[in-house]
Amino acid sequence: MIRIIAILGGLFFAVAAFWALGVGAYTAMTVETEETVEHEFYVHPKDVSFSSDGPLGTYDRAQLQRGLKVYQEVCAACHGMKFVAFRDLGALGYTEPEVAAIASQFQVPGVDPTTGEPVLRPAVATDYMVGPYPNDIAAAAANNNAIPPDLSLMTKARHDGSAYVYSLLSGYGPIPAELKAAYPDFETPQGLYFNQYFHNLNIAMAPPLTAAGQVTYSDGTDATISQMSKDVTAFMTWSAEPKLEQRRQTGFVFIGFLIFATILAYMSKKQVWAGAKPKKRKD
Repeated sequence: MIRIIAILGGLFFAVAAFWALGVGAYTAMTVETEETVEHEFYVHPKDVSFSSDGPLGTYDRAQLQRGLKVYQEVCAACHGMKFVAFRDLGALGYTEPEVAAIASQFQVPGVDPTTGEPVLRPAVATDYMVGPYPNDIAAAAANNNAIPPDLSLMTKARHDGSAYVYSLLSGYGPIPAELKAAYPDFETPQGLYFNQYFHNLNIAMAPPLTAAGQVTYSDGTDATISQMSKDVTAFMTWSAEPKLEQRRQTGFVFIGFLIFATILAYMSKKQVWAGAKPKKRKD
């Protein structure tokens, strides 16, 4: 009797599960979803390429140095890169004295050796590029309750990666006329900024790059908003994948070894079994 009840109970739950699945599938296929302004006017990231793209891609050191300069003079006011040490900048082509000079332009938490009180001190090469705020509460208070994220792994943390970051930085602008015509009630609240490359169109981060020439490049490159956006995005791509080139080089060596080992194993098999003759089947 107990076995029969258990079987009936199992059948009941199985039927209920299939019924719920069928009702859900039917609803999803038949119910029309209401279009929203975010769905209709969100723009997917721009089609942009970087020298590090593709299996043979490598970093453009000059571009990375320009990107660091944009980060220093613009992004570092709000964002940190806590997983990047100043000594890592040597991979961008800087010498040790140059790395020390760059580090000295940043202030990091320290301790007064005489009083033991917390102080800010110039950074050294072994320090990390921490953010300007002592904690999240201070960061939120200074940024309209929005905590600026760390940028070390930003191109890895966002869908579409580098293309998304580049599009977001260069995508600020006024609300399009066609949007206002289709949704007259849409507006950007005070303290937010319109950006079609942000999923809900209104973003708390103010436009960081507002005019051409905002940063002066030492190599004479024209510092347009698009160029600065692309350079700092390339720098963030490097910070998220500093060992990209070494990893690819190792991968090619490994693939080459596997191909060689496969050929060697095949030739060895042919050599070992060269004298063996297959037995004839007796019909």
